[in-house]
Amino acid sequence: MGLPALPAGNAARVSHPASPGQAPSQGHPASPGQAPSQGQHQPGGTGHPPKGPAELEALDAVFGALAHQSRRTILAVLHARGGEMTSGAIAARFDCSWPTTSQHLQVLARAGLVTIALRGREHVYRLDSERLHHVAGAWLNRFG
Repeated sequence: MGLPALPAGNAARVSHPASPGQAPSQGHPASPGQAPSQGQHQPGGTGHPPKGPAELEALDAVFGALAHQSRRTILAVLHARGGEMTSGAIAARFDCSWPTTSQHLQVLARAGLVTIALRGREHVYRLDSERLHHVAGAWLNRFG
């Protein structure tokens, strides 16, 4: 079974609907006299303030890419093989069709977890472990 096509630039954008009878959250601070909602920074609290739309989009893209076992496996194989492999070498390691593997690689590339270079007629995929550590590691560090 193949993956559904993802719109360009919105690979991992997830929309969370509001509860019935509740307006969608726009990330604005609570009104005076109203308690901050979950996830908002509270002065003197242990929460971290939101860093802005770019960081939130990076988190969504990276964690969205990591959500699928095949993509995590691709990253692990790239890491074990020195961080760089051709598309053919990656495809040979998986039982799924090339279009499915290609779709997984595109999701990883849109998330910034791999870069693609053309060498002759071959696409070479390189793991960007710095991006993984920067985005996912920074998020995990918020918890201790």
